Amino acid sequence: MTPDVTAILVAAGRGTRAGDGIAKQWRPLAQKRVIDWTLAAFDAVPEIGALVVVLHPEDLELADTLKAETPIQVVTGGAERDQSVSNALNAIDNRDESLVLIHDAARPLVSADLIARVIAAVRETGAAAPALPVVDALWTGAEDQVTGLQDRTGLFRAQTPQGFRLGLIRDAHAAYAATAADDVEIARAAGHGVTIVPGDETNFKITYPEDFARAARLLGERQAMDIRTGNGYDVHRFGPGDAVILCGVEIPHDRSLMGHSDADVGMHAVTDAIYGALGDGDIGQHFPPSDPQWKGAASEIFLKHAVALAAERGYTITHMDCTLVCERPKIGPHHAAMKAKMAELMGLSPDQVSVKATTSERLGFTGREEGIASLATVTLLRP
Repeated sequence: MTPDVTAILVAAGRGTRAGDGIAKQWRPLAQKRVIDWTLAAFDAVPEIGALVVVLHPEDLELADTLKAETPIQVVTGGAERDQSVSNALNAIDNRDESLVLIHDAARPLVSADLIARVIAAVRETGAAAPALPVVDALWTGAEDQVTGLQDRTGLFRAQTPQGFRLGLIRDAHAAYAATAADDVEIARAAGHGVTIVPGDETNFKITYPEDFARAARLLGERQAMDIRTGNGYDVHRFGPGDAVILCGVEIPHDRSLMGHSDADVGMHAVTDAIYGALGDGDIGQHFPPSDPQWKGAASEIFLKHAVALAAERGYTITHMDCTLVCERPKIGPHHAAMKAKMAELMGLSPDQVSVKATTSERLGFTGREEGIASLATVTLLRP
């Protein structure tokens, strides 16, 4: 997809509640600055083609310290947040139909998943923002005394990024004369509906001095976790025989799959996906077809080796998804047995294993029933 989203990072505030010293977006946080983490989060999203960073006039000299692969444009902020955002919107030279995300630079833990969900919602509805439902009891109070209760039904805690069609939010800002808490308020004042996207508890805004410690702890946990995804692909042609072995299950058929081992195309794809996630080659490197000892070998030998190698390196397999591509034999009647066998061999629960099938609509070698192909994806996790 062509990058057609501009992300505006609002970093012009002084953040006085965060304590004395430099503005909170420039303070160190887990070996970087707060704003560096925020920039990196948006820089990693392929759909974002431009970054606009709004800076306080006193911080413009820091513009050259901002680094990203995505082009960065720096805009001078205004006296209030809505003026800062308006300055950024007017600096964007895009079509009105393009998308813009407006995000507080002091929210450095925004996830790629949340950004993607907001973008998807904006594409569908034109305006969307993340929020979390209020779950705590709400009071009114005065002079350290509770004076009443507030019904929390239908109340949400707003987050950013808040996303809009560029023309929609630019026109809304131009027509808004008051001071607004956020851009959703401005869009609604112009008569536009805003879709609520489920927010993320970790996407909090650094506001008080103690928030830095919380953010550092969460970033440390995120960095320490090593999540890897590997893909596998395998093909075997048909030859003489009366059965095929797929994902460890023997299925009667009028032909067999040909290969140096038992030609279990599904298990081979899963095995290669594990090796791929580990960055450690493929089956052919670990079990060379030139070695006669592997002729006719059961493919579970290869799979068990890959699973053990992952465990040896400290990884847990959290999920496996395998797709078999063939016209025949029909996979449906054997799906449960395949799923159970793969779960057993990999030490997974059934809900961590997916085995499914599709045809190629009679196209290509699988459509001509010359063979079977398989694709697999495996996710590894190392805390």
